[in-house]
Amino acid sequence: MEYKTHKCIKKLEKPILTKDDLPYDASLVFNAGVVKHNGKYVMIFRNDYGIDKEQFEKGGKFVGTSVGLAVSDNGIDNWVVAPKPLVDSADMSGECIRLYDPRITLIDGVPYLCLAKDTHHGLCGCIAKLSDSFDEFEIIYSSVPDNRNMVLFPEKIDGKYVRLERPFPVYSRWGQDRFDVWISKSPDLKYWGESELLLGVEDVPFANDKIGPAAPPIKTDKGWLTTFHAVDINKSRGKNGWEDRWQKRYTAGIMLLDLENPSKVIGMYKEPLIVADEDFEQDGGFRQNVIFPGGMVAEDDETVKIYYGASDTVECVAVAEISNLINLCLNN
Repeated sequence: MEYKTHKCIKKLEKPILTKDDLPYDASLVFNAGVVKHNGKYVMIFRNDYGIDKEQFEKGGKFVGTSVGLAVSDNGIDNWVVAPKPLVDSADMSGECIRLYDPRITLIDGVPYLCLAKDTHHGLCGCIAKLSDSFDEFEIIYSSVPDNRNMVLFPEKIDGKYVRLERPFPVYSRWGQDRFDVWISKSPDLKYWGESELLLGVEDVPFANDKIGPAAPPIKTDKGWLTTFHAVDINKSRGKNGWEDRWQKRYTAGIMLLDLENPSKVIGMYKEPLIVADEDFEQDGGFRQNVIFPGGMVAEDDETVKIYYGASDTVECVAVAEISNLINLCLNN
């Protein structure tokens, strides 16, 4: 089935950050987390580097992955990129191979970063505490393999920190590639438990492969407005990007969680909210048909900026009325 981005979403006409904006080696810039802090928009993004499309199609491989920092006055343009990455896989040693796919959350004014962490013994999720200037961080928690796509709620709920996550077990569910959204709680961001299933693949009509968290939730008077990514596979899809074959399609969904009990889904839009249907989201992209939200910023005018990676290649933003997104969740 073909989908279109919902009409309540207004996309900018071009990406807001690309490889050409970075002052260091860059091939793909995507999957960024974004927050608004002290009147500035702070973006922390993923960058895979060291190769271009032509080299990749001839059998080349990416050299590494870095996580970079950029700041903007309006959250739209004129992003000032820090001269060096926050962290680079080239500098890794020991067990950790690389860190990537950052998600930022402010809790009581303190910035925290969730990251995927590749190790020599599996894929982990980790949580780091950032400095006030966002240019330094300390990892305070790391999961056992396999887990990823962790995002933190921006405040404690019933006295506990809460996160969404996507466990990534090697055997999956009965030997199938099916991964779901789970929710966990913590007294201190270091020790996590009370884990339970929040949303299964079977609950999302436009997913047949896997789902997972996207941007950290934002609080509204109706509930926690929460994006998620949804993946469907079509075996007939051929070359849709740099790879010989790309059969998956990533779209963004939207749901509403109960304010006091966020393990309860009180509404969900039954079709994708955002899909890759613009030329700038696909042309020349590493993996076409991929949309992945990593940040949402609620504004004083009751709109929200949704930041998303497109085709695993560029970073984009869309704007929507918060009330419209809530209505989609509750009246679908």
